[in-house]
Amino acid sequence: MLAKRGALLAVGFMALVPLSPADSRTARVVGLRGGPAADSPQSKYPSSAKEFWLTQDQFDFIRPGFHITVNSVMIPADGRAVADLSFTDDGNQPLDRLGQVTPGALSVSLVLARWDPTLRQYTAYTTRVQTGGNGVMATQAAADSGGTWTDLSIGHSTYRFKTVVTSVNGVPYDPTKTHTLAIYATRDTSDILGKDYYANVEHDFRPDAGTVTDTWDVVSNAACNTCHNPLSAHGGSRQDVKLCVTCHSPQTTDPDTGNTVDFKVMIHKIHRGEDLPSVQAGTPYVIIGNNASVHDFSTVAFPQDIRNCTTCHGKAGTPTDTTQASNWFTYPTRAACQSCHDDVNFVTGENHPGGPEADDSQCANCHRPQGDRDFDASIMGAHTVPYRAAQLKGLNAQILSVANTSRGQKPTVTFKLTENDGAIVDPSTLGSNLNLLMGGPTVDYSIQPFRERADGASFNGSVASYTFTNAIPGDATGTWAFSIEARRTITLDPPAPDTSSFNEAAFNPVTYASVDGSAIAPRRQVVDLALCNTCHDRLALHGGQRLNTEECVICHNPNGDDGSRRPADQLPVESIDFKRMIHRIHTGEDLTHDFTIFGFGTPPSVNNFNEVRFPGDRRDCEKCHVPDSQEVIGTPPAGWLKTATPRDWYTPQFHYAAACLGCHDTQAAAAHAFLMTAPFGEACAVCHGTDGEEAVDKVHAR
Repeated sequence: MLAKRGALLAVGFMALVPLSPADSRTARVVGLRGGPAADSPQSKYPSSAKEFWLTQDQFDFIRPGFHITVNSVMIPADGRAVADLSFTDDGNQPLDRLGQVTPGALSVSLVLARWDPTLRQYTAYTTRVQTGGNGVMATQAAADSGGTWTDLSIGHSTYRFKTVVTSVNGVPYDPTKTHTLAIYATRDTSDILGKDYYANVEHDFRPDAGTVTDTWDVVSNAACNTCHNPLSAHGGSRQDVKLCVTCHSPQTTDPDTGNTVDFKVMIHKIHRGEDLPSVQAGTPYVIIGNNASVHDFSTVAFPQDIRNCTTCHGKAGTPTDTTQASNWFTYPTRAACQSCHDDVNFVTGENHPGGPEADDSQCANCHRPQGDRDFDASIMGAHTVPYRAAQLKGLNAQILSVANTSRGQKPTVTFKLTENDGAIVDPSTLGSNLNLLMGGPTVDYSIQPFRERADGASFNGSVASYTFTNAIPGDATGTWAFSIEARRTITLDPPAPDTSSFNEAAFNPVTYASVDGSAIAPRRQVVDLALCNTCHDRLALHGGQRLNTEECVICHNPNGDDGSRRPADQLPVESIDFKRMIHRIHTGEDLTHDFTIFGFGTPPSVNNFNEVRFPGDRRDCEKCHVPDSQEVIGTPPAGWLKTATPRDWYTPQFHYAAACLGCHDTQAAAAHAFLMTAPFGEACAVCHGTDGEEAVDKVHAR
């Protein structure tokens, strides 16, 4: 994403203070080459943050950060609440609300809402009337408008609401009940830093000054941000999920579509997206927002099984846990359930085995928290993810040894297959679903691996042994990798609503052996599977039998393509090189031209990724990469291969070009990479190396 550029620019980076020709060079050297000194304020920020790369003068001028403290809230007799607030930067120093003494004016919006612990929802006192393009008007929860600011000192202000607190939706104002002051605010520093700062605060209080004993705590920011990195809505200023629910309650509807924006309904619908029964039937899921903006969520594809409720609702003992994380299975409601299962009609009873339901009072009679079987009517049972079904015994694969690994030899792999309780699995029972593969060299895999069916391996009742029919090529060098793919089909009893069987697969073990007498060099690690699974939960591809990225790269190498499956009238072939393919997939809807891979199946499957909606910020490379593996180093090691890219602007592409052009797929970006490439190598490190003026972390800083 390109930053908004103001008048204070220096070559290569945005300057925050005007610099003379003499100290401009110093700023570039100190602020852009090598990062800050270890004891400087900038060093407290990660290198992925713009603040890390500031010079001392720039840092002292901008005073990064934005925080709001609620000192007090009172609702006087006239019903116009007064909030006492302090505004500070990351150094806990005061910020001028108007931006006249400190850079960056503060735009602060306040919502005042009442919490109902019985219905477990908010109702806002602060509202607006929204008129849709169809002329329909709706009263919506919103921030207060037209109140009065009083600046007491720099960084200290009060706000007196225009809204008068009174009865709302027929419920009288009760000062003994929990109220929440929710604030979203922006510090406008985009012209001088290339980004704005946002602050969200939710302050619970009782107007009678009593002790707050009950409030909303269903979903955590940490849970949302495992994928969203960070959650950022309405232009970026709304980032706390508790802030969201003060407005996104049953009180608010979209007048254009009639859809509620109640959080529990809207969020379920958004995340089920393209799999909503209504969308499958041809009705898109759309919300019309501010300025008649159209938000169509019908192409959203949740990157894991939608039944994995704890992904959002939190897992005990982790940072995503909350005090009300159990609400999803202890308080069933028609609105929450129908949001995903929107082909159910509780009025008529259509698609609801229990028949019509006039209210929520009977839901828990059938839908108790947990039953005694997978996929039963209990809430946790009905949301059993098949790969976590209790009836699965587990399948595990272990490579014990690899022998005869020299050039020209046919390797013998000794391995063991077990269930979770240690019971031995006979390889012959897996049939064609048991394969061994080998490929190399690990410095950059150059061939499609030898994959051989291994259910005929010799077996002594405990350990199996298989000798490849293919020999290691006579010109092979370096280290080669060996792996196992094993799965079996389990008939589920009872079946899940949409899954009668499941491919239970073993995690793919990978082991390494030298083929030429050199030291064993395992494949370099670039991505962390655990990071993949923060969004995917269980990355499982090609029928669910490929679960280890360490194995993925054996096939998805610089010479790999979809030529064996792409129809002749769809040529040229598409590269499946991992570094290019994964960047392209996650760029998705932001790609400038088509990215389609033809895959397995008869006829070949057509996998188009142009509608992928990545929920994070792709500038945060370490969302997927292990630390520093995204960096450009001076001279790539010998053996790193060019990637054949016949469907791109030019082919072949050296290593860094293939990786970077995976995301930056424009003609201009390709032209830049092409000009920086010679027949013998690429010059990326000159500018984009760790000491370059446009280092990778620096240009991706946010």
